[in-house]
Amino acid sequence: MQRILFMFSGKVVRGARAGRKLGFPTANLDRREYMKKKLRVPFGVYAGTVEISGLKKTYLAGIVIGPLDKRGLPKIEAHLLDFSGALYGKKLRLFIMSYLRHYKVFKSDAALKKAIASDLKKVRATATL
Repeated sequence: MQRILFMFSGKVVRGARAGRKLGFPTANLDRREYMKKKLRVPFGVYAGTVEISGLKKTYLAGIVIGPLDKRGLPKIEAHLLDFSGALYGKKLRLFIMSYLRHYKVFKSDAALKKAIASDLKKVRATATL
């Protein structure tokens, strides 16, 4: 079992749906709980697990902590591998297990999709349930 580097939780809120348009839907977390923590995770892409309130199963996830939005809050989203279903309004607990790479803005959707596919391959290889 891997060591948990960081854990936080939040309710899933509606985002811009950009991940879904690329074929990688994400759960966007309400950032208020994260902002209460004294210790913050650097912007980046991480491997970890996600627990969904009311469900016993744990899902592998690619977790992104991204740059600040107009309100000064970081973006927090997770793509759950092998999950399909609605998550809006549900509470998630994210467990960050390992750092994959720094956060980067890509010049094209094609480059971003390639990076996400590579990230998720690493998540499967490095994360254990």
